[in-house]
Amino acid sequence: MTEKTILLTDYRARRPVPVDASDLIAPSGQLADTRGRMLHDLRISVTDRCNFRCVYCMPKEVFGKDYPYLPHDALLSFEEIVRLARLFVAHGVEKVRLTGGEPLLRKNIETLVARLAELRTPSGKPLDLTLTTNASLLARKARALADAGLNRVTVSLDALDDTVFRRMNDVDFAVADVLQGIDAAAEAGLGPIKVNMVVKKGLNDDQIEPMAEHFRHSGHTLRFIEYMDVGASNGWKMDEVVPSADILRRLGARWPLETLEPHYAGEVAQRWRYRDGGGEVGVISSVTQAFCSSCTRARLSTEGQLYLCLFADQGYDLRTLLRGGASDEQLATAIARIWRARTDNYSERRSADTPRSGRIEMSYIGG
Repeated sequence: MTEKTILLTDYRARRPVPVDASDLIAPSGQLADTRGRMLHDLRISVTDRCNFRCVYCMPKEVFGKDYPYLPHDALLSFEEIVRLARLFVAHGVEKVRLTGGEPLLRKNIETLVARLAELRTPSGKPLDLTLTTNASLLARKARALADAGLNRVTVSLDALDDTVFRRMNDVDFAVADVLQGIDAAAEAGLGPIKVNMVVKKGLNDDQIEPMAEHFRHSGHTLRFIEYMDVGASNGWKMDEVVPSADILRRLGARWPLETLEPHYAGEVAQRWRYRDGGGEVGVISSVTQAFCSSCTRARLSTEGQLYLCLFADQGYDLRTLLRGGASDEQLATAIARIWRARTDNYSERRSADTPRSGRIEMSYIGG
């Protein structure tokens, strides 16, 4: 197989964020972009490293042993993350999700969780504080994360068949170990647990019904995610996408379904429940049913760049402001100006001919 290389400059280009100290914007708890989309969710990537090499995210031919990950001093410190998170919360963020890479690879991650758990919204509510993980370290970390104040976890699991799953994670990691992590998280109270399955035609689409059957009556919510054209390295093709409508038809033919209302405005997953009481299932349809019009998510990269879309090609450099002596008022103003000018709607404009070179990799920005 031919070795592929992605240079840092391909997808880590930074936009400077000028701040005029004479024209500050105080947070009001309500921050809307050009389309009236409110800032509600913040996803924070705490590492660009992962111990899996999933074919749709970090294929080995790109992310090999010589791949140039970010040096430690480039990463935001916990203090810097908490400072920025506090300002985002002042602007209206109520939900914070820690992600990666694999976030449990970040040393002492429970310390960061404890500090974030202390934050309160302008109305005095605690954050909805969650974490997405491949569960490889979850069995040993679940109790500490719960004790630190984490509310819930989302676990990535792309197959129940061990051979298929090992082929997808490409590091020979077993399904049984992921299930053990899920059990440990449930025992620690990190629920309701969501289990995310990325479906790629011809690779794991035969696992749709087995996964559904396994997680029915479990108390966990299985969510099927359409294979997406994130980044530039996963070789995405439209004909490898299994539309969520097809998934729902397959499930409904075996277990009748009925729709559920979203938990909040801007929730990405469409919710369904089994009519026989088997629990809840969801689909995330960012390829076939774009939800740009209701997107309320901002993304903070490992090195302090603010991204406004999962499919972005550039971020806004908040780290330089942080480390350059900017005040909280200046940082809050920068965040407000960036979000107010937001126009992102990639999924509504997606086409097979859309250039992908320079696109941010999901392992860097967080899924």
